[in-house]
Amino acid sequence: MVDQVRVLRLLRAVTDDLSVLRSEADAGDERRADPIWLRGVKYTFVTAIEACVDVAQHICAARGWGPPADNGDAVRLLGDHGAMDPALARSLRKAVGFRNVLVHDYIDVNDEIVIARLRALDDLDEFVREMVVYVSETDA
Repeated sequence: MVDQVRVLRLLRAVTDDLSVLRSEADAGDERRADPIWLRGVKYTFVTAIEACVDVAQHICAARGWGPPADNGDAVRLLGDHGAMDPALARSLRKAVGFRNVLVHDYIDVNDEIVIARLRALDDLDEFVREMVVYVSETDA
């Protein structure tokens, strides 16, 4: 059974992280010059995407859709089983890949890509919206 309270708590964390990322998208040059600024942005991306993965893994486990081969596969399974739009699931798998690069290959991350992604948060927003609908409309 899907733990609706847990999923909604995780989705709230994603929403909070997205709010931070949006505010940092408009950061001025002085703020961006702070050496901790980009590190904070990267970490906030990691925590937002990780919370999405936690939601996907929980729903897959609760519904018996798996086991997923990896975190990206957990997101794919949500699309395959109608918990979210399959096109959004494909796009979210790319976000999971971005998170993996931030966590595992952080030295090689192109900082301009990170900054550009600050203006491309729609998929994470849509994930939150679709998961709220999913857990609200199912027998959670």
